Amino acid sequence: MLLRTLLQRPSSRLARMTAHFSNNAVNGGTNGASFAGVSLQDLPKSDTFTSNLPPDPEFPTPSASHNAPRQDLGPRMVKGALYTFVRPEETSDPELLGVSPAALRDIGLQHGQDNTPDFKALVAGNKTYWDPSTEKGIYPWAQCYGGYQFGSWAGQLGDGRAISLFESTNPSTKTRYEIQLKGAGKTPYSRFADGKAVLRSSIREYIVSEALNALHIPSTRALSLTLAPNSRVRRERIEPGAIVARFAQSWLRIGTFDILRARGDRKNIRKLATYVAENVYSGWESLPSILPEPASATSSSTINSARNVPPEKTEGKPPGEENRYARLYREITRRNAITVAYWQAYAFTNGVLNTDNTSLLGLSLDFGPFAFLDNFDPSYTPNHDDHMLRYSYRNQPSIIWWNLLRLGESLGELIGAGSRVDEDRFVTEGVTKDFAPELIKRAETIIERVGEEYKAVFLAEYTRLMRQRFGLVSENAQDFDELFSEALDTMEALELDFNHVKIKDLEDEEGRKWVAGRFSHAEGVTGLGNNEEEARVRIAKWLERWRIRIQEDWGGDEEGDRKREEEMKKVNPKFIPRSWVLDELIQRVEHGGEREVIGQVMEMALNPFQDEWNTGDRKQVERWCGDVPRGNRQMMCSCSS
Repeated sequence: MLLRTLLQRPSSRLARMTAHFSNNAVNGGTNGASFAGVSLQDLPKSDTFTSNLPPDPEFPTPSASHNAPRQDLGPRMVKGALYTFVRPEETSDPELLGVSPAALRDIGLQHGQDNTPDFKALVAGNKTYWDPSTEKGIYPWAQCYGGYQFGSWAGQLGDGRAISLFESTNPSTKTRYEIQLKGAGKTPYSRFADGKAVLRSSIREYIVSEALNALHIPSTRALSLTLAPNSRVRRERIEPGAIVARFAQSWLRIGTFDILRARGDRKNIRKLATYVAENVYSGWESLPSILPEPASATSSSTINSARNVPPEKTEGKPPGEENRYARLYREITRRNAITVAYWQAYAFTNGVLNTDNTSLLGLSLDFGPFAFLDNFDPSYTPNHDDHMLRYSYRNQPSIIWWNLLRLGESLGELIGAGSRVDEDRFVTEGVTKDFAPELIKRAETIIERVGEEYKAVFLAEYTRLMRQRFGLVSENAQDFDELFSEALDTMEALELDFNHVKIKDLEDEEGRKWVAGRFSHAEGVTGLGNNEEEARVRIAKWLERWRIRIQEDWGGDEEGDRKREEEMKKVNPKFIPRSWVLDELIQRVEHGGEREVIGQVMEMALNPFQDEWNTGDRKQVERWCGDVPRGNRQMMCSCSS
C-alpha cells in the first residue's frame, strides 16, 4: 500500500509525494566534510571474498584463469565453488557518460579522480589491479549462485555479466565495498547470453541505485555509466552496449545458499554462513539475540533487539534453542523486513524478486523492470512478463518472506543442530537418524518464530515511515486504520497521486473540499464510477481526520505548521525517477545524442528533497516533478537488458 505527502511547497502542486511502502537498511556511511578522499591508486584494496571462499576448480588461481584464452571462460556448470576468476572483456573507445559524486565520495575517492585515465579505464573494464608479470595483486571474479525464479528452481545462475574487480575500503569511514562492473563480458555463469548490458537498462540502474540511496532506502550503489560505442547488443532489437560500475558492501544473495543446498554441499553452506557473519556483518557478536517475549510491532525489545551474544552460546528453551546460525538467520530476516517496509512506504516496486535478487544484507539489488507507482494500484507490476502478478507491489512483503523461507531451508541443518552444531561428528558426518527429529523440530520452531519477527519488524518500520511521511510525531493506535489505510484505500479507488496541502486550507468543510481537488491528476478524477463531487467529499473527510491529528502533535498555530512542513520535507521527495522520466532520458541519450541530461537527472536523484536544483532548465525540472502524463502512467518493461 501507498502514501503521498501532505505539505505545502512554495513551487505549487509539482512537489507531489512520490512515496509508497519501503524500508531502510544501511547503505554505508558517508565521508565527513573534512575528508578529501584519496587517489584511485592509493585507495585501500582487498580480496577478502576470494581469499576465504572456494574457487572454481577448473581455474583455481588467477594465473590459471589469466593464461586461458578468454573464450574458454564462457558458460558451463561450476561445482564446489562460489566464484570463478575471470577478467573483464576489453571495451574499445569507451565513453564515460556519468559519475555519481555521492558514490565517489562514499567510496573515498578524491574529487576529480573520475577525470583521470586510470579511472576511465577501470570502469570500462580496461584496467585491473593484477600484474601478470609478477602474478601479484587482485584478480577479478564472478560469483556462482542459483535461484528460484517466479517460484520455480532455475538451477545455476551466477554473475552472467557482472565481474567484481576488488574490494575497496574508505579510509575515513572504514566501510568496505565490493566494486563490480555490470556488462563486462561473458563468464561461466552467462548461460546462453552474451555477458553484455544495453545502454537502456544501464541508464535505469545507474540512476535508480543512487536515487534509492538518497531516499534512505537500502540499496546497492552505482559509481559510473560508460558507453561501449562499438558494442552492438541483440535484445528485442540491436542496442548499444554499456557498463555500470556499481558497488555494495556485499553482492551475496539468498541464491548463493540456494545453489549449495541444491547440490547437497553442506560443507560450503557452513563455510559461507561463517563468512557472512564474520566478514559481511561485523562478527557473530553483532547479531541479534533471541527475543525475550513474542514478537510485536509495538515492543521495544522487538524493534531494538539485544546483541553481543558470545558465538558459542545457545539461547532459549527446548524445542527452540538458538545457536549463532539462528542469530545470523534472524539478522538477514530483520534487514530484509526493514527494506521491504521502505519499498512499500515509498511505492517502489522491484519487479523481479527472485531469490537470486534478494540480498543477504537486505539491499535493493539487481534492477530490471522496477518502477515507482504513479497511481496507487497495489496489483501493479512493472514487469510485463509477470502475468500472475507474483511480484506486484502488494505482494512484495510476502514474496520476500517466501524467499527467506528458502534461506531457512538452506540454513535449516545448522539452525536445527542447536548446541551440537560444533560437535565433530555433526560437522563431519551430518545429521544422524536418531538426531533428525529433534533437529527438524528445532529448525521449524525457530523459522516460525523468526517469521513472526519478520512481520513485526516490517509493520513497526512501515508504521514509523508512514507516520513520518504524514507529519505525525506521537504514536496513536488508530492511525493505521483511520489515517494510513483509509488514505491508501482512497488513493486506490480514485487513482490518486497525492500533492501537498497546507493545514490552514483545512479549517472548514468547503475549504477541505477545495483542497481535495489538488490530489487529482491534471485531467481530474479518474477511476470507475467516480465523480468529482463524491471524490472531493471522500478526500475532505480524510483531510479532517488528518487535520485533527496534526493539531494534536503540532498545535494549530502558524509556527507549529511551519515546523511540521520542515520535517515533512525531509522525508517526502519532490523528485523521484519515475519510469516516464527515465524513458525520456534514455531516448534523449540513445537517440538524441545528449549527454548533459544524464547529470541533470542524477543531480535531482541525489537530492530528492530539495525544492530547486542547479540544472539550468527550470521548466524541464518542474515537468519531471509534476503530474505524470496520462499516457505514461504505470509503464511496464521486460527483464531483458
